[in-house]
Amino acid sequence: MTLYRRHIVVAINPHAAFGKNQAFGDRVVTVLREAGYDVTALREKDYDDLVHVTKRAIAGLPTAGERAPNPANALVVVGGDGMVSLGVNLIAQTSIPLAIVPSGTGNDVARGLGIPVGDLEASLRHLLASLMAPARAIDLGRITCGEKTTFFASILSAGFDATVNERANQMTWPRGKSRYTLALLLELVGLQPVKYSLVVDGVASTVSANLISVANNTSMGGGMLVAPDASLTDGLLDVFVLQPVSWLRFLRLFPRVFAGTHVSEPEVRFTRGKRIRLEALGIVTYADGERVGPLPVEVEVVPGAALILY
Repeated sequence: MTLYRRHIVVAINPHAAFGKNQAFGDRVVTVLREAGYDVTALREKDYDDLVHVTKRAIAGLPTAGERAPNPANALVVVGGDGMVSLGVNLIAQTSIPLAIVPSGTGNDVARGLGIPVGDLEASLRHLLASLMAPARAIDLGRITCGEKTTFFASILSAGFDATVNERANQMTWPRGKSRYTLALLLELVGLQPVKYSLVVDGVASTVSANLISVANNTSMGGGMLVAPDASLTDGLLDVFVLQPVSWLRFLRLFPRVFAGTHVSEPEVRFTRGKRIRLEALGIVTYADGERVGPLPVEVEVVPGAALILY
């Protein structure tokens, strides 16, 4: 059997889904080795340490654990959207393809790519098939926040949704999707509109809103279809604006996000563009579930920036 890609680096998040899926990583490594691949398996308790050793491994440099015999032919990440963030920021604008085995809480990038979620054996079959097929290019968003540049595959949040993410990431209970829902309810108590300066492809406006999201993918937060018409391959970003609403109105709108039917509501506005600038006081941003930093940010789409096996 001739393998299309021989050496694979597997980066595993042992804390994915609060540690409930720790066995996923072992299973992925076992299946790949049984299929004949040379696997470098990486686990680190600290996210920054995992980024460091993965970067070295895909370049074929020694790591604290296994020594990569050659530069990687592919990177596989095992975890949720945080691990996808790790992966795309390492392989963006390179020839190294990324594969995803979803085992986190959200898994929204995997959903957008059609990778099986919630069924490990199905996702493993999908992985093995994708390793034998040509990689496909998707767009990424590129964020400039101060001196920091970050790529994202799914959605950048700047507003109430980011505040909810911030609270949810600080909570240890409950686990799973209900943690995000509880964080949302707790943050609703202080729901207030924010005055944003928004520039889309050079067209400037001042917007009062509860939140603004910049979407490259359709969903966030474990299946909330924030931007149901967004595409990973259209060379555009979808800007979602929720104009000021009361907390009661928000609660009525919220369930509709899971079906994507909120788009017809009068408080919801969408626009598309290639380059977006967002500015507001006291607002932190998140992208693919990871904290980026405070506004202002510049966001631009980078067409075909990542090669994905899916």
